[in-house]
Amino acid sequence: MLSGMTTSTPEKVRENRLRRMAERQGLVLQKSRRRDPRAVDFGRYWLIDPYDSNALVAGDQWGWDLDDIETYLLADPDDRFAAFKGREAR
Repeated sequence: MLSGMTTSTPEKVRENRLRRMAERQGLVLQKSRRRDPRAVDFGRYWLIDPYDSNALVAGDQWGWDLDDIETYLLADPDDRFAAFKGREAR
């Protein structure tokens, strides 16, 4: 197994927790399928609205890391747009 391609146990637990949190808010947490660690979107995530033609809710074209996803999911829904307006990919 290549060390750069596996997800550590604490990170996987956190990912699953955020996935459940997203589901409770009617969203789907989607992880990039890239397997190349040098790819721009490797290990990145998006929040998708499955009830609105799979519309992208959070995560720009290159995706967000778990910290950004967690911040978004924990934010007050009324303040999300203002908090993330103009956010640039890291």
